Amino acid sequence: MSGTRRAAGTPGVIAALTAEHAGEVLEIYQAGIDEGNATFETAAPAWEQFDAAKLPDHRFVALGTDDGRAGAGGRPRVLGWITAARVSPRPVYAGVVELSVFVRPDARGRGVARALLDALIASTEAAGIWTLRAGIFPENEASIALHLRAGFRIVGTSERLGRHHGVWRDVRLLERRSTVVA
Repeated sequence: MSGTRRAAGTPGVIAALTAEHAGEVLEIYQAGIDEGNATFETAAPAWEQFDAAKLPDHRFVALGTDDGRAGAGGRPRVLGWITAARVSPRPVYAGVVELSVFVRPDARGRGVARALLDALIASTEAAGIWTLRAGIFPENEASIALHLRAGFRIVGTSERLGRHHGVWRDVRLLERRSTVVA
């Protein structure tokens, strides 16, 4: 997906996530981490680590200024982001990726996450990727509902998958098989 495109039903555009967005992306990531139901991570990584772990052709930001607040230098601020990462280096899993999607708290409920998911679905299908996976804490009901509306299904629960702040947490496993690829 090249350039930018208007995000239907959202206050801005969807664009490729680049190093230019690093500060805001990591700020949004940390806000999600701080809420406690988005990830096992306890701190956002350095940009170089974040960047290296994500597939470069399948990461996007939603940009907007409709609330009157712009980012640094008056440019549109990042409302949310989505990325994909390989689940395995083995060739058999070449068409399977795991996604992460985060939205700025004050931009939630405006269709930002859905526009980002739609952009990721389009880019991954165009690249021949046939399965998107997501692991979501059961308490994150809004994220589970979003994924279900986007064609994902719950394939199971990993019980007590890991400890988060000293508490064992379950993770719902969701996947979306492409209707275009494979």
